[in-house]
Amino acid sequence: MGDSSIQFHKIWMDQCEATEGIRERFGLNAALHYLVGEKLFSFIDASEDDPDFAAELPAFVAEIRRIFTADEINAFLDELDHTKFFAPTEPDVELDDIDDPEEELWLAHPVTAAEELLRFARVRQLLQE
Repeated sequence: MGDSSIQFHKIWMDQCEATEGIRERFGLNAALHYLVGEKLFSFIDASEDDPDFAAELPAFVAEIRRIFTADEINAFLDELDHTKFFAPTEPDVELDDIDDPEEELWLAHPVTAAEELLRFARVRQLLQE
């Protein structure tokens, strides 16, 4: 890789910088959703197939833990756990009765749902070490 090429596995640095502005402008929850809920999940997904991303993961996690307190991270992960990763309370849910397209995706694609659950468990483990 030449010096002028973009190193995508280092993009987390820019994302962390952007998070500070998001927090100031839109609040803590928006910043957590952006950096942890979107960027870290995507980064972990990429790190499963790309050693460059995998090598950067510890530094990215350390920076997230610098930006947010343990209490802020834990509260966000608990919220995510309850709002996104709990199974529907109705065991007989029909796909036609679901208004949320993301929930429909989970029920229609259980392998994708399982992969997301595993990724969430990994995010929680990394951020709470």
